[in-house]
Amino acid sequence: MNQVSVGDRAPEFTLIDQSGEKVKLSNFKGQRVILYFYPAAMTPGCTKQACDFTDNVNIFKGAGYAIVGISPDSPEKLNQFTELESIAFTLLSDPTKETMAAYGAFGEKKLYGKTVTGVIRSTFVINEKGVIEQAFRNVKATGHVAKMMRELALTSNK
Repeated sequence: MNQVSVGDRAPEFTLIDQSGEKVKLSNFKGQRVILYFYPAAMTPGCTKQACDFTDNVNIFKGAGYAIVGISPDSPEKLNQFTELESIAFTLLSDPTKETMAAYGAFGEKKLYGKTVTGVIRSTFVINEKGVIEQAFRNVKATGHVAKMMRELALTSNK
């Protein structure tokens, strides 16, 4: 399994968003990016995490960060998720899991005491030059956004 580290160039990708549009990481050149990987839209943990990002999206944007979520879900499911939960940022579909694998966000993990292969909930902070500044692996959905905000010295709405 590949695993990118702090200081590495973020692997480039081209994926389809919730509106059916192609999105490349290079589209965000000159901007800082919070890139997070999650297992499945419309599940309790993933919904909590996406809603926490949405609740604080203006704080992230005000500090110069774009938020991008990636899951193996289809663009159609991501569109439903966006509409149902009023998600206020880009969600991308990675059905082949190639992008996830490139970041080390897909592979073996522990789930209820068993070793399984799947999406490893991970978040990466990418700077304006496309270099990984921070990497958070095996994160918990609940409380992760608040922890990220503390790490980035951003003030929450709550």
